[in-house]
Amino acid sequence: MITLAFDSTAKIATVAVTDSDKLLALYSINNGLTQSELLMPMAEHILKSLKLEFSDIELLACSVGPGSFTGVRIGTALVKGIAFGKDIPCASVSTLEALAENLVGFEGIIVPSMDARRSQLYCAIFEYRNGEMIRHTEDMAISTEELSKKLKAYEDKKIYVVGDGYNVAVRELQKFGIEASDVPYQLREENAYSVARVAARLHAEGKTTSDLLHMPTYLRVPQAERERLERLKAEQIK
Repeated sequence: MITLAFDSTAKIATVAVTDSDKLLALYSINNGLTQSELLMPMAEHILKSLKLEFSDIELLACSVGPGSFTGVRIGTALVKGIAFGKDIPCASVSTLEALAENLVGFEGIIVPSMDARRSQLYCAIFEYRNGEMIRHTEDMAISTEELSKKLKAYEDKKIYVVGDGYNVAVRELQKFGIEASDVPYQLREENAYSVARVAARLHAEGKTTSDLLHMPTYLRVPQAERERLERLKAEQIK
C-alpha cells in the first residue's frame, strides 16, 4: 500500500512516501518558509524521484493536530485537495501519537510535547513496552505543573520527551522533580514517516475517513476565534 504522508503542525515541513511499512522517501525542511509554500513541491519532487504519480497513492495521511493552527489547516486542506473526487482513504493522525512513534524501541514513558504558548503544552502520555505503544492519556493542553503531577505515577520508569516543546518541557518538568532521559536531536522533531506508520495502523483498524470528513483537531479555540469572542464580550459589556 503506497502512502503519502505529511506533517505541517510545527516549524518543520515533512513529507514521506511508504510502501506498507517500508520507507521509500522522507523529505523534511526547516528553513522558516510556510508549509503552504513547501509541501506540494516537496510531494511532487518525492513522487517524481520515485517514478510515481498521485494516481498511485492508496492512502493519504497527515497530522491533524494539535499544533500550529495555521499549519494544521494547511496540512488537512492539502490532503483534502489531493483526495478530492478520487476516493482515496485519508488517515487523520494525532500529531502527538506520530511524535511518540519516533521513539519506538525506547522502553519507558514517552511524552510528546508541543509548545502551546500561554504557559501550556500540547502533550499526551504513552508507554512503549514489550514491542507495543500504549496510550495512557488523551491529547491534552495543560501546564507543565499539571503534567508533572500526572508523571509522578511513572517515576519508576524512564521518561522521554519528544517534540518541539522538548526544551521547555524538560526544563520545566525538572523544576517539579521529574527528570527526563535524553533523546537524540534527530528523533525529537516531527517526522512524516511516523505519521505514515500510524496511518497504516488506522487503515488496518478501519479508522480512515473520506476527504470530506478529514478535519483538523484543535485542543484550544484558535486565536482568531478567541479574539472574536473577546470583542463580542467587550461589546456586550458596553
